[in-house]
Amino acid sequence: MRHSWLSLSTHWIPSVCSVCHAWPSQPVCEACVTRFAQPRPRCKRCALPVPQGIALCGDCLVNPPPLDACFAAVAYGYPWSDLVARFKFRDHPSQAKPLALLMRSVPFIEPALEQAQVIVPMPLSPQRLRERGYNQAWELARWLAPSVPNSQKLNPHLLLRITDTPPQAGLNREARLRNLHTAFAVDPLRVAQLQGQHVVLVDDVMTSGASLHAAALTLRAAGATHITGLVFARTEPQA
Repeated sequence: MRHSWLSLSTHWIPSVCSVCHAWPSQPVCEACVTRFAQPRPRCKRCALPVPQGIALCGDCLVNPPPLDACFAAVAYGYPWSDLVARFKFRDHPSQAKPLALLMRSVPFIEPALEQAQVIVPMPLSPQRLRERGYNQAWELARWLAPSVPNSQKLNPHLLLRITDTPPQAGLNREARLRNLHTAFAVDPLRVAQLQGQHVVLVDDVMTSGASLHAAALTLRAAGATHITGLVFARTEPQA
């Protein structure tokens, strides 16, 4: 298949903006960050948009989720959905660094990382990891974890994905939760490392929240006392 000069340039030249293809540039240029990644008020427990001055959405007030807090950098839409797909499905783990840097620029994310005692990337099943070749949540987490000595917080071995669930697309939240009911486990030899700990759980995208919530319930059952979810993008309800 023939490729245009632009597509080849965007793929191979690290100084081309992944969004607008400006050159020379950072992986995501400042103009695109300013245009597409403006901070907005979000519910502190599910990261959905809320009006200015509101801390929690109505759903989280009535039915508190298993996450004590949750923060997202951007809405899952153009141009970020394209970047996430490239990062996740097209063998571009190098995209993790600019995405993680953008996450760390969001209010509350840096303090959450500093206060965490354990940073846990969402795991992939062994089958999915073999297919993809890398875990995108781990790639993000290793750039999110602060430098020495705090990098010792990062622990990709605590939480395990023990079943490879069917695709979640097209399922409602209840069906997704049923899918994930027994999907996660904590390594029995590492349970003591979670006792009484503040945990940050890292993933690339939060859609319904079913995966993060199932993982949070597993961590809490193993002894974690406070769990914060950090995601790059949050799927939002259609207007």
